[in-house]
Amino acid sequence: MTDATNNGGPVLAADGTPLKKSLAKALRLQKMRALGLIAPLLIFVMVSFIIPIGSMLFRSVENGLVSETLPLTVAELQQWNGDSSEPPGEEVFSAFVADMVVAIEAKNHTRLGTRLNYEKTGMSSLFRKSGRKIKNLDPAVDGPFKEKLIDIDKRWGDVETWRTIKTHSVGITNGYFLNAVDMRRTPEGAQSQPEDKQILITLFKRTLIMSLAITASCILLGYPVAWILANLPARTANILMILVLLPFWTSLLVRTSAWKVMLQQQGVINEVLVWLGMVPDDARLVMINNQFGTIVAMTHILLPFMILPMYSVMQTIQPTYLRAAKSMGATNWTAFWRVYFPLSVPGIGAGSILVFILSIGYYITPEIVGGTKGVFISNRIAYHISSSLNWGLAAALGAILLAVVLVLYWAYDKIVGIDNVKLG
Repeated sequence: MTDATNNGGPVLAADGTPLKKSLAKALRLQKMRALGLIAPLLIFVMVSFIIPIGSMLFRSVENGLVSETLPLTVAELQQWNGDSSEPPGEEVFSAFVADMVVAIEAKNHTRLGTRLNYEKTGMSSLFRKSGRKIKNLDPAVDGPFKEKLIDIDKRWGDVETWRTIKTHSVGITNGYFLNAVDMRRTPEGAQSQPEDKQILITLFKRTLIMSLAITASCILLGYPVAWILANLPARTANILMILVLLPFWTSLLVRTSAWKVMLQQQGVINEVLVWLGMVPDDARLVMINNQFGTIVAMTHILLPFMILPMYSVMQTIQPTYLRAAKSMGATNWTAFWRVYFPLSVPGIGAGSILVFILSIGYYITPEIVGGTKGVFISNRIAYHISSSLNWGLAAALGAILLAVVLVLYWAYDKIVGIDNVKLG
């Protein structure tokens, strides 16, 4: 490094370049090397986490199938008064036949019927039945089409059929989110679903309540175990830790199926209770296919996720703290409650967040042991993805579940403080 020849000029590096520029170049190269090191991780997170969540959020509002399959019909329906008691005019029917001929050739009419069937029962069969006859029509010479379509199926003369098509022809829709909260999109605006279809809000409430119950039971059962592990000699604690980790070495399906065998009315627990005379043989306990069975099985499965964070934090608590409290006249209970427990709260917080987030998204265990009364909203999401193929509603349910978790996480941060959550 040398001084500049002119008085008050910039300080120069050994190669004659300004020192500030040289340092900026070195810092830029250092940042590029660091970015190169973490680039694989960033790409992995982007591909496996951010892109799928973004796709889910987009699918929950995307609704281009109707307008893309029936472009002429959608344009003509904009001129039709949906509040009318009469079906639309010949222009709409002619446009619909022209669109359907193209859609039938591309085999998109069944997909369209399936999409509209989510909103109005019977639309899927209507499009399949009509498609077999419309494909023989020539839009240029076989008109008019209004009476012909009504002859094919009288539902084409029903105003509600065309109102459904018009209502759900928008490219971006809030219909999936309305369905996710037991409402529906109509020409008059958002309306409640019929009572026999109002189930999703109940499932959301059940999921939150049961997840909190599972988290609480894991705390009650896991805290004494973590305390014992933290205060035993290392050799003994390591042996017991193997028992805590043992469930991780067993298949989730095997553990869940084992609880199904244990809890059923002819299962091990009921048989033992009957043998001991604690329960009459004709009044066995119902512990399966309900909320109790789900809570028991999931508590067993998630308990290690609560014990490990609490154990790692309790290991850092010095025994001298308790001895100092007792030397000041505190009883065993006072020393524990006023000294030990506050120091272990970060471990409880870490375990609680971990268990709650895992439990709120579980669906295998509730599906096997929960029956109809112990399933979670995640089971409904899985149903719409694999069975009903209503991916838009599944995406909306997933987005709401994600939002609920983030809100609860924010509330936990405000009340407890996320900085107080530690793993050791």
